[in-house]
Amino acid sequence: MPEKTLNDLFLDTLKDIYFAEKQIVKALPKMARAAQSEEGKAGFLQHRDETEGQIERLEQMFELIGKSPRGKTCEAIQELIAEGEEIMEEYKGTAALDAGLISSAQAVEHYEIARYGALKSWAAQLGLDAAVASASDGRWRIATAHDRTTKRPCRWRLHATDASHHPFCRRAWNLFMRQCLGDSALQP
Repeated sequence: MPEKTLNDLFLDTLKDIYFAEKQIVKALPKMARAAQSEEGKAGFLQHRDETEGQIERLEQMFELIGKSPRGKTCEAIQELIAEGEEIMEEYKGTAALDAGLISSAQAVEHYEIARYGALKSWAAQLGLDAAVASASDGRWRIATAHDRTTKRPCRWRLHATDASHHPFCRRAWNLFMRQCLGDSALQP
């Protein structure tokens, strides 16, 4: 068996994230339907549209290296999506559902950020300048999506320890607590 190279790793990771993005684009409409807030529903659908753009950029990266776009099963993304589906089932109809959906979406975004960061670094080492630009754009778009999930009040981020230092987190935490416990739960 020939020795594996950085080129092989780049291609395997490209196939991995391509598969992941295809799975994510299928999962987001389900999350939108499950979300209780209208802003949450709209956010998941917007993220689906952005993910479709990511898929197009990945297809361009395949073209840059002379390969056909093809995914490679990514067990990690399958597990992250399964966790989101579990939250949809277990928290259906509860005040915590949207918070759980956002937490699931953030886990997926962190995975994407790691993959695009690796692709960017490896593309630079391999002299694939156009792929570096494409991976950088993908990572920026994913990071922007992550920022939106932590800053929109209805997209709750349930880290009580974080809530005190960031006004958006504090506001989101307060909204969550009000839904769970009523107005008496609001923090000053």
